[in-house]
Amino acid sequence: MGNWHVTVIDQQRKRGMDPVYAVREEPFAARDGLVIGGRTGEITCTDTAGRLRWTRPVPGTPNAAHISSGRVLVTTGSINYHAWGHLGPAYLLDLADGTLVAELRGERGATLGGGRFLLGLEGYDHFHTWQFDRDGNVTDTWRSYGHYVVGTGVRVVEADRATPTGSRVVRLLPGGVIERSALLLTSSQVREPVVLSDGTVLVLDAGVLRAVGRDLTDTVLAELLAVPEGEGERFVATLERTAADRLTAVVRERNPERPNKYLTHTWTLALHPPQ
Repeated sequence: MGNWHVTVIDQQRKRGMDPVYAVREEPFAARDGLVIGGRTGEITCTDTAGRLRWTRPVPGTPNAAHISSGRVLVTTGSINYHAWGHLGPAYLLDLADGTLVAELRGERGATLGGGRFLLGLEGYDHFHTWQFDRDGNVTDTWRSYGHYVVGTGVRVVEADRATPTGSRVVRLLPGGVIERSALLLTSSQVREPVVLSDGTVLVLDAGVLRAVGRDLTDTVLAELLAVPEGEGERFVATLERTAADRLTAVVRERNPERPNKYLTHTWTLALHPPQ
């Protein structure tokens, strides 16, 4: 068997102002015939026919939800800036009626089986991931944070926002143990990766597209854009799978002299499976 590889189909560049990102629309999560959504001031649960099952008032704005075995974890943002920035509470709720099980602190979550969840936080003296049981009790803790890839175990594409970065792709093991890959990422703020059917994780690291296997070994699939050393904060890279065999890679390059001006590089890539 070989490795995944890509070919460039199209490449474009466009100059312009700082783009405005669309606000994510509901729903946030759906399972077992129930749909979790929300807007500023409330979390909602409806059935697939659109009938409202319950509403949970919250002081901020829900931004993501994760469902597992009768529990739902909802992360929120605060409307007003405070000691934790715009970070709002994370609510662990009973999926049946919205009853509060526990109020937690975290920015990014992931679903595990049996009503268990991961919840992570970076900043405010934290770079941690906690595992919670269905009652909101901490059952494990790791000093790692980023994008969670849950499958056969848990991997994390770290994002530490540090200069220089120490971010890697890692695996979380029981007892707070972390298995680290040899790959040291270039970007400290890697965006959400693409996960392929065999568990391979595609990471757009600054201008380099990398593939990381379940065993944490990495392969460079494409060197799309050279990012000058020490200037990584000017570049924001996103990766999206737009079809079974297509990827769209975007790198936004901020003008160093005019901070509101950007050069946006966009590549359309053909994705080829191992042979």
